[in-house]
Amino acid sequence: MNDDYPGKRSARIDFLRGVAIACVLLLHFTLAFGLFNSPLGDLLGRDAIKAIAFNGNYGVTIFFVISGYLITGGILRRWGSLRNIDARSFYVMRAARILPSLLLALTIIVVLGVLDVPFFNNGDARPPLPASYFGIAILSILTFWHNLLMQSAGYFNYCLNVYWSLSVEEMFYLCLPPLCLLLRKTWLLALVCLAAVVIGPVYRGAHADNELYFMYGYLACFDAIAIGCLTALLAPRLCLSPQARRVLRVACALALPVIYLRGIAGHELFGFTAIALAAAGIVLGAHGEGRPGWTTGKLGAPLRWAGRHSYELYLFHVIVLAVMRNLVTREELSYALRLPWLALFVAVSALVAMLVSRHLSEPANRALRAWYGRRAGVTAALRTGG
Repeated sequence: MNDDYPGKRSARIDFLRGVAIACVLLLHFTLAFGLFNSPLGDLLGRDAIKAIAFNGNYGVTIFFVISGYLITGGILRRWGSLRNIDARSFYVMRAARILPSLLLALTIIVVLGVLDVPFFNNGDARPPLPASYFGIAILSILTFWHNLLMQSAGYFNYCLNVYWSLSVEEMFYLCLPPLCLLLRKTWLLALVCLAAVVIGPVYRGAHADNELYFMYGYLACFDAIAIGCLTALLAPRLCLSPQARRVLRVACALALPVIYLRGIAGHELFGFTAIALAAAGIVLGAHGEGRPGWTTGKLGAPLRWAGRHSYELYLFHVIVLAVMRNLVTREELSYALRLPWLALFVAVSALVAMLVSRHLSEPANRALRAWYGRRAGVTAALRTGG
């Protein structure tokens, strides 16, 4: 959700990431306030709302694919090959992108949680956990095992629950450089990725009765990231014409909603794999761009914007939702106000994401990278006697 692009920014990948974050926002709003008893529910019907909203975790799978593609592609662009990766620089760049806005989000949640504000405290646990539990919760997020903590503690904190996927991505960031340096050969890393693709559905199938495992476990998610990595390795080697790329994009773009609407429940074995492969096909077809389309024009601008700010939206939308849930309950929200409430949620989340990105994430990212660049330059000069 927070990756650098290999080369210039891709409008089509921004659009796809915008679709993914929209799925996540819609899922979390529906879980909080419901859309069945609304004009949209009457128009589309209960089954359609359920299919559109409650399969939103497929949006996270799309994020994982994009992350694997962009991170692997970024390594190839910066260092020429995977085995030449500068692990220290890689980790610094990841920390510079992830930490500033994450620390702000965690500070807000912990402060309000310690003050025992509903939906910020640990009241979702049964029995509720004390404020001191924030210590281990924050530690788990910052050391990449929050998903494992949830497997033992359950859904214990409304705001922190959603950060399980960040732990999955962080573990990928942690493991990738050592793998690149250890294996050295691209084909060996590709074999590891293929193994992850095989293991993923097997693991999910073995844990289909417990969503904290089949949806949030490392092995449940690494196959989507691995598919993204393989896409980045394949893209420069696959000589497709612009027309062939367009056909691939369109075919996978048509397949994506079909797989999405088919749903997660009952398709735990290969559903996530299928959505990941469809997303990878779109990404592969977008490699090198090609002719402009509606996703790159004005019509797709809102989703492209959401894609560019998806990390901040991911971090802060749940804080916005928690505040809104303290203002009005699902039962108190009237039929006529549900869609305006959804629009307000999206608007406030977008505003917060824009402000955090403009005044914290981007400046801090640039400053930390510049600081490291200066420090690395001084160190290199000392080593060479310069």
